[in-house]
Amino acid sequence: MLLTISTTNRPATDLGHLLHKHPDKAQSFEQSFGTAHVFYPEATDERCTAALLLEVDPRALLRARTSVSTPDFSLAQYVNDRPYASSSLFTVALGRVLRSAMRGTCERRPELADTPIPLVLSLPAVPCHPGPERARALFEPLGWTVEAVPVPLDPDLPDQGDSHYLSLTLTGTVRLSEALNHLYVLLPAMEGGNKHYWVDSTEIDKLLRAGGAPVDGVEGEEGAGWLAAHPERDWITRRYLARRERYVRTALSRLAESEDRSGEPGNDTVPSDPAVEEREPSLAERRVGAVMAVLDAERATGVIDLGCGGGRLLERLVGDRRLERITGVDVHVGGLEIAHRRLCRGCEPGGGRGHRPLFAASHGSDGGEGTPGSRLTLLAGSVVYRDRRFHGHDAAVLMEVVEHLDPSRLPAMEDVVFGDAAPRVVVVTTPNVEYNRHYEGLADGALRHADHRFEWTRAEFAAWADRVAERYGYTVRYLPVGDEHPETGAPTQMGVFTK
Repeated sequence: MLLTISTTNRPATDLGHLLHKHPDKAQSFEQSFGTAHVFYPEATDERCTAALLLEVDPRALLRARTSVSTPDFSLAQYVNDRPYASSSLFTVALGRVLRSAMRGTCERRPELADTPIPLVLSLPAVPCHPGPERARALFEPLGWTVEAVPVPLDPDLPDQGDSHYLSLTLTGTVRLSEALNHLYVLLPAMEGGNKHYWVDSTEIDKLLRAGGAPVDGVEGEEGAGWLAAHPERDWITRRYLARRERYVRTALSRLAESEDRSGEPGNDTVPSDPAVEEREPSLAERRVGAVMAVLDAERATGVIDLGCGGGRLLERLVGDRRLERITGVDVHVGGLEIAHRRLCRGCEPGGGRGHRPLFAASHGSDGGEGTPGSRLTLLAGSVVYRDRRFHGHDAAVLMEVVEHLDPSRLPAMEDVVFGDAAPRVVVVTTPNVEYNRHYEGLADGALRHADHRFEWTRAEFAAWADRVAERYGYTVRYLPVGDEHPETGAPTQMGVFTK
């Protein structure tokens, strides 16, 4: 397996500082499955190329096996593509040999580590079953120019067609740390998650760290947030985690939480118009503050957060001692796990902070009652299914939820929230699509989030809200969230429904 990294950034030999590998030396690093070599085929001030070559020892792979019950045991251990096709073996070696470079640390040239430089990355054999189109869809959103050429099954027999391998060349001006992290995540995804080792929950943190998302409160590697904002985020996550759905749900929930924390939309994107420039606090924090202000004005004592995600709003709700009952609901168990960790920091078994989160079964009518004296309950459930556990709150919040529903499911949500649960107050926030033009990097007609099914104009939101209010016996008023632009309004629009 071979990767070459070339740059023409003068002096080009500074590439050695970024990689922490001297251009005049050839170095070898023993791995449990073979040997990784780093050397420089060329090293001048005008152009420098570093190569990472991995030699795989199939016998070492066999010795590393703790079980012989897997279907690729026996002959497949010796007849496979491991010696030449970039795979999980290669990304493991990449992460070990070039770890400092992936983290973006360079004591001798720290300013260079933070500077995008011209790079050309070449990999002669990359497994990619969906083909060149998929490779372009993965790398082009990250700023790469992609040359993906299918490798023929047999050059001497063109009628045999192409293999599912690509000769991949990436050209772009990016930070080296970003480039390495892109490879670390996307190469296993292209391979299809067929890793040579068992995929467990630790892979989630590896994915998030390389994708730039915070792990245990610490920001990820350089290129922070790129995976959360990637249009193919779900596909990448599912393939990287070998389609283990429980891990996939957890990872996607944590990515969504990190994206929300970084602002709208996605990856640290900021408005291009100084007239609408967002200042601290972030838009996400302003949303939470606006919701809290409405609940306070309406004197709510019991609140259900429908689509609570990682618990950003719940954290503020729990801090309000006037609230007697708080319920968080989400369809993704991974998001509830994040909320549980966030809200239980410092909690004692007896509810030392006045609450003890509790998970309840999805869609069931039994259970879900908090422990005696507890203020907070976390429920796995869906906003499009009637659930008696949603009853008994005088306020409900759908904060950035409705745009994640297919339009055909909106009537079901309306019936559940406004018809069946029927709290005295319902607060709904959703993006204002008119404001999107102020965000750099967001193409015309694009939505702020890959999972958004739609985004409403102010008039469309008002038409929907007026219809719902009339049908279910509410009145509705509209409030802007975030700095208002004279032409496009605020980035977030809020509807407050009251009986």
